[in-house]
Amino acid sequence: MNNNVAVLQVGPLMQTVQDTVVDVYDAVRLPDAAADQTEFLERHGHTFEVAVTSGRFGVGTELMRALPNLRAVVNFGVGYDTTDTRQAAERGIVVSNTPDVLNDCVADTAVALYVDVLRRTTAADRYVRRGDWARKGNFPLATKASGKRVGILGLGRIGKVIARRLEGFDCTVSYHNRRRDPGVTYDYASSPVELARNSDVLIVAAAGGPESVHVVDREVMEALGSGGYLINIARGSVVDEQALVAALLAGKLGGAGLDVYADEPKVPQDLLSMDNVVLLPHLGSGTHETRAAMAELTLANLAQFAADGTLVTPVT
Repeated sequence: MNNNVAVLQVGPLMQTVQDTVVDVYDAVRLPDAAADQTEFLERHGHTFEVAVTSGRFGVGTELMRALPNLRAVVNFGVGYDTTDTRQAAERGIVVSNTPDVLNDCVADTAVALYVDVLRRTTAADRYVRRGDWARKGNFPLATKASGKRVGILGLGRIGKVIARRLEGFDCTVSYHNRRRDPGVTYDYASSPVELARNSDVLIVAAAGGPESVHVVDREVMEALGSGGYLINIARGSVVDEQALVAALLAGKLGGAGLDVYADEPKVPQDLLSMDNVVLLPHLGSGTHETRAAMAELTLANLAQFAADGTLVTPVT
């Protein structure tokens, strides 16, 4: 069955989404190998009107150029920095994502990392499993999680949910955005450095993309200091990963909790042996409930575009 639009699948998708785009829209998947992609796009690129993809793959500059009749990019995920939105805007290509439905679970992941890094819960778990409790005695003291000064870099939809969670820990929240948000009462920092300087913990929840690359750099980490902690649930590109590793190796940062990395799924080797660093495999929204809601919204965007050329949740 073909539902009015020619659909290209870019990268793997959640099974329910993939089944629907194939069964309902006769979607064709872009080959994975670069050489096969080139031949495929030369022969068929002009036929596709919609690309369905995920935040990990997106529709980058060269792929978008190879799709001259593309009209929409339907994205499974809230992040869309892997899609060339500038070219899309120039060509009138609309782009959707899946906002809001994953706010709670990503915020929960941020708080889980926050508690884990400060209280060292997974490090303590490893201590027990290795038999060190019996051999060496009590686990070393950790850091109190409640009552901390927490800076949130990127007080958007997810950042605000994180802030509300941390209010329950009696934390003092401040934030930095490109512009002050008149709808919140948290203290505003004029720069990431100022935010870090006045925080015990810096949580990165900023959007990815060219404008935010390495916003958290060496200067920000130095401002956070040897007693400070960095949590990143945004995009790996937002943090200068080499500077982060260097700061941790030099003892210039107290610890880090990371769900995202610069070159996923690769994780810097030095981080793997650090007990003051918690490493997650980019699972911020990874719950059955949230992924089902993301799938539903992705398919709703595709269905509405096929019906009338508009999107339920367009990126603006």
